[in-house]
Amino acid sequence: MAKTPKLTSGERETLIRSGFGSLVLEGAGGVATSPVWSKVAKTQADQNDRILVIVELSGGNDGLNTVIPYEDEAYYNARPNLGIRKDKLLRIDEQFGFQKTMGGFERLYKDGMMGIVHGVGYEQPSFSHFSSMAFWQTGAPNSGEAYGWLGRMADAIDPLGHTTNFLVNIDDSQSLAVRAMNHVPLVFNDPDNFTRHMFHEQQEAIAAIDARGNGSANPSQDFLFDIAASATHSEHLVRAAWNSYSTPIDYGLVKFGLERVAALIAADFPTKVYYVPYRNNAFDTHVYQGDLHARLWSYTSDHISAFVRDIERLGRADDVVVMVFSEFGRRVAENTSLGTDHGTAGPAFIIGKPVTGGQYGAPPSLTDLDEGNLKFTTDYRRIYSTLIQGWMGHDKTSAILRNDFSPLPIFGRTA
Repeated sequence: MAKTPKLTSGERETLIRSGFGSLVLEGAGGVATSPVWSKVAKTQADQNDRILVIVELSGGNDGLNTVIPYEDEAYYNARPNLGIRKDKLLRIDEQFGFQKTMGGFERLYKDGMMGIVHGVGYEQPSFSHFSSMAFWQTGAPNSGEAYGWLGRMADAIDPLGHTTNFLVNIDDSQSLAVRAMNHVPLVFNDPDNFTRHMFHEQQEAIAAIDARGNGSANPSQDFLFDIAASATHSEHLVRAAWNSYSTPIDYGLVKFGLERVAALIAADFPTKVYYVPYRNNAFDTHVYQGDLHARLWSYTSDHISAFVRDIERLGRADDVVVMVFSEFGRRVAENTSLGTDHGTAGPAFIIGKPVTGGQYGAPPSLTDLDEGNLKFTTDYRRIYSTLIQGWMGHDKTSAILRNDFSPLPIFGRTA
């Protein structure tokens, strides 16, 4: 939901006298707004149809058993039980392979639609799920940043909140990543149950409040009423988009939200950024990791590759890029419970037709360790810089990331 500009009574009357009588933007947010703002939003949409989808793998994915360094004996020495043998993986080149359950990812990689970024992490890493995820979501480790990196990006690209529903978060609660100063993210999980709960006796009064519009003597009250009305319109539009959507694509055994993103894209929502977590700390594989991790990647690989196929079916393959990350990797050595403990660096993935496929960043050494942990080789904010500048087309990345981070040449290999 976009925040609504506050017009004085005089400004409103001037607009009406000038011929701008309709003050309702009939977009996906349904937010009452100035038609001048509406024209700006339309101009922005015409200039850039690009969409960014972020997939969060909560729990700390074991990168070494995802992108497997099968030619490195140090891998098998550290993991005599968990190490995945050469005859039980999907080789993608002379050094690395995927789990056998990652057929969807293998196809994306071999079709040139996946960039694997090695050794992704940051200095002074935290081994806390909460802290490390907050660092990734804000793009500002050890800083106490209040807004998410995607929220700051939305504010930088659209500083006055012109674009309705710029940010959509598929979840039961809002992620810090999409928290913004000038945008209110649209947050929902189940489209069929996406509704504002109220007592039956309240419905008539709430409907009257929603219909009242701007212009009272209390701008703060107006703002709250506008957001509430916008939420109601968005609820109806999300449900309509979901109920009218059908696809022949099989999204796999565990559907964690990308099919809902496809439904909104099919309905031409104006959203630029979708944030979709694989929730419940699923990738926190301390105990008996082998079969569990393989199953998790079967679900994840199938779901993401299905989404990419569905977007291609919708004719939007040139417009959508997916980034997949986890808050940290795992330690190099397996533990005594046949699992792995919290670590540092791991791989991230950038996926889509616009991507120049291949591998980026230096694979970290499995022998030159920091107290048993990988030394990161790629600051994760380089990925953010790549997406902000190379994909979303915003050049002033330092204002968003609080520093300059060299983008990866994943959108053209020009650097």
